[in-house]
Amino acid sequence: MSKLNNFVAIDWRSGPDRIYFFLKDNGTYSRYDNGDEKISDDYPLPIKGNWEGFDVYAKDLRFGFTQTKTGDNDIVWLFFYNGDHPWVCAYNQDTDKADAFYNLSNSLWTPILPYFDRIVAGTWLEAIGFRYLFRFLLSDGTHLTFDTVTQQIKHDPTAVLPGLAPYKNRLVTAAQIDPTFSDNLWYIFLTDNQYVVYNMQKGRVEGGANNISGRFAGLTRGL
Repeated sequence: MSKLNNFVAIDWRSGPDRIYFFLKDNGTYSRYDNGDEKISDDYPLPIKGNWEGFDVYAKDLRFGFTQTKTGDNDIVWLFFYNGDHPWVCAYNQDTDKADAFYNLSNSLWTPILPYFDRIVAGTWLEAIGFRYLFRFLLSDGTHLTFDTVTQQIKHDPTAVLPGLAPYKNRLVTAAQIDPTFSDNLWYIFLTDNQYVVYNMQKGRVEGGANNISGRFAGLTRGL
C-alpha cells in the first residue's frame, strides 16, 4: 500500500457531513462520506478545475477546518503559504468557491502566526457559550485554544493531549467528525497509514492506532 504523508484533511458541513483529503503529492483530492463511513467510489479527482479560486494554492495548503457562521453559512478556513507568507482563504461551502483571501498578519487569525509552522490541524470547538473558540493541534502533540473575539491564545507547552503521547512524533493532519450530538471526535492521522480518535468531550484518545485500510479504505487509491 502506498504511504500517505503529505496530505491535509478538512471537515465539510454543508449538506451531508464529509471529510475532504487534499493529496498534495499528486494534485488530487478524495471525499469521505461520514454517513456511509467510506471514501466515495468516484474519487480521487484532480484539484485543478475544482475548489474554485483556491485550486492554484492547494499544493501549499497547511491545514483547514469548517466554521458554521450566522445564517447557517458554512465557511472552511484554508491556511496556506502564498510565496513565503502565511495566508488564509475563506472558502464558501454553500457556493463552492473562494469568498476571500487574507494575509495572516492582517486577519482575524493573526495571533496564531507565531505557531503557524507547527500547526498540524485546527477545529471549531462549538462550545456552548463560546461560539468563537478554536483548537489547534501542534506537531508536538500540544494544542492552542484561540478565541477570535477576545483574540486570546492559551498554550501549555508541556501538556500533550491525553493519550496522544505515544503518537506525538507521527502527527500529519486531523479532521473532526460528529457522529452524535454528544460526541465530537477528532480523527488524527499519523504516519504509516494509521489514525487515532480523540474524543473532545471526554478529553482523551479512545483506543489505539487504527489502519486507514479499514474505515478509510480507498484513501490511497490512485497513488
